Amino acid sequence: MSTFRFQFIAIASLCILFSCATKEITTTPQSPSVPQTPPVKKKKAPKNIIMMIADGTGISQISSTQFYHSKPSNYERFKHIGLIKTSSASDLITDSAAGATSFASGIKTYNGAIGVNTDTIATPTILEELSERGYATGVIATSTITHATPASFYAHVKYRKMEEEIAEALTYSSVDFFAGGGLKFFNNRSDQKDLLSDLTKNGFDVATSAINPTMPTDPNKKYGFLLSDGGIPKMIDGRGSFLHDATSLGISYLNKDKDGFFLMVEGSQIDWGGHANDADYLIGEMIDFDVVLGKVLDFAKKDQNTLVIVTADHETGGFTLASDEGNYNKIKPSFSTDGHSATMVPVFAYGPGAEDFSGIYENTDIYKKIKALLKL
Repeated sequence: MSTFRFQFIAIASLCILFSCATKEITTTPQSPSVPQTPPVKKKKAPKNIIMMIADGTGISQISSTQFYHSKPSNYERFKHIGLIKTSSASDLITDSAAGATSFASGIKTYNGAIGVNTDTIATPTILEELSERGYATGVIATSTITHATPASFYAHVKYRKMEEEIAEALTYSSVDFFAGGGLKFFNNRSDQKDLLSDLTKNGFDVATSAINPTMPTDPNKKYGFLLSDGGIPKMIDGRGSFLHDATSLGISYLNKDKDGFFLMVEGSQIDWGGHANDADYLIGEMIDFDVVLGKVLDFAKKDQNTLVIVTADHETGGFTLASDEGNYNKIKPSFSTDGHSATMVPVFAYGPGAEDFSGIYENTDIYKKIKALLKL
């Protein structure tokens, strides 16, 4: 047989085999390909919420804790970070009342408003809503406890300066634990009311001299600490560990509630240092807040059921860490205004649901994100 004929027969045989194989493949029934849907990971809802507000704090204020604190900044422990837009309904530059009301009630309102909308109608706050569902609640501030930021979580008045009315609202509110200044609005009032007596009647143990972070607490009682007539003294004037002690005691007490708790902690006077264009004042308050932040994060890390949200209602002072006369190895803190600024401010989150707080969004979304996580 010639070589040519042998090659021809071999090729023909291969073609026949291929044809048969193809026919068999195309005529044999096959199971349909079913795409596999990856299992949906159920998001864990937090049991507790601790919201920390460093009033007046922007990126430069936070950066100061890296340069002026002897220990690493606790802000560096966060992995989930976002930015919020802070303008109010009435002004491009918000004040603390409208800013905190956005956090507490999820609405944009006018500057000066406490827990009311632009029509001055009261809006429920996240603290009130959680209290109705059995959560224990608390507010802590280094200002008067009736100041704009803490007041926005429990009071509803037309204007922030109505601190006597705000004090009365706190007396009859659903708050279980509070600590701050503002004693004069409870016991030295223009209407002569004795709100300290009313607080006692409403189940509060009230202290006006000191706070002991290790004192025993009864979950069947409520606790209030009013430690100065006005704001608590500055850190640079010897305030000491008030914010740390109040926060430690607040967490210890509120955590006894089986349903969970909501606690708002404000470093109020970072803002006041910005208004005064006083860098030493501002940085002292910032470092104090950072120390307390470390305490809160340690608790949340151990607890595993607590969401920590850290932000600011706005930035104050146009604060920046500039060079000292062109020396790039020497920082000179400086200010561009004695008021607030319109810059976005950061949001830091840690714990169950923390990833939801990344991105850029309106300040009102803080409230909405909390409610979504808790399925309210």
